[in-house]
Amino acid sequence: MDVSIVICTRNRCESLRSALAAAAAVESRLAWEVVVVDNGSTDSTRHVIADAAERTPCIRSVFEAQKGLGAARDTGWRAAEGEIVAFTDDDCYLSPTFVDDLFRVFAEKPELGFVGGRVLLHDPEDLPVTIDLRDAPEAVPCHRFLPAGTLQGANLSFRRLVLARLGGVDRGIGAGTPYPFEDIDLIAAAAWAGVKGIYDPRPTVSHHHRRRSHDFPMILADYDRGRGAYYMKYILRADSRLAYILGWIRKTRQTTGWRFPEVWEGLGREFHSAWRWLGERGSRLDQAIFSVPLLLGLLTTKVAAARLRSGDSGFRALARLGWR
Repeated sequence: MDVSIVICTRNRCESLRSALAAAAAVESRLAWEVVVVDNGSTDSTRHVIADAAERTPCIRSVFEAQKGLGAARDTGWRAAEGEIVAFTDDDCYLSPTFVDDLFRVFAEKPELGFVGGRVLLHDPEDLPVTIDLRDAPEAVPCHRFLPAGTLQGANLSFRRLVLARLGGVDRGIGAGTPYPFEDIDLIAAAAWAGVKGIYDPRPTVSHHHRRRSHDFPMILADYDRGRGAYYMKYILRADSRLAYILGWIRKTRQTTGWRFPEVWEGLGREFHSAWRWLGERGSRLDQAIFSVPLLLGLLTTKVAAARLRSGDSGFRALARLGWR
């Protein structure tokens, strides 16, 4: 098997139906398959998969009861048979040449271990988020701080040998968990293992995520929580600690609009998520070292947001917080 496409889904049968229809329209002479991971769905997902598999023999499914995209993707790649494993989402439409385009990128550069591809916005009425419109290849550096969004999880592929070397996908993270950062985590894990990766615009998907302006606050909150836990995970590693401490500081300094309370609230969510990660996965020594700075950061951001919203002094803002 040359290429396996892993699509994880949970209770989104209508989106999945369209995604599988697009997958069925892919044309290639290579040996390829679609592995659909049913992540504990309770709607008609099972029937949608069965109907698609009956019409398109290269589509098959596996079941994963543990909720979360990390667990689902880990199950998916292990069930896949392809030398190249491509992850996409149940609201994405593969281009008809996706398999050939992806295989060509890896074939042209045998040293590559992972590839991120172009992600188009399918519906112009949707928010322009979780897309990547770059039109030129760009290498992903090894042993460096990698900001969230370096590549998009909606179009992310790995050599199977690399996934095995990394131990697979962290099953405790991803959409559906408190820590939605499984895509950048897998990219960073590979890059810090010395695996070469690249963005290449040729493998293309269209993302039909259906998010509109009223969804924006929730999207930002999810991004904040994911970033905070992601930063802390790599701060807890000895090899990447300094790079991620400095990278977090640098990204914070680059943030514009410091006068807006939403900026400080976002930083507060980052600190809170990092603190939660530290408590769950950090050693006692790590907790002793990082708990106080994180708590101070969380308090500072809450006070700053409250002051900007109310115009109160620092003490009055602190009193008005109510520790929400």
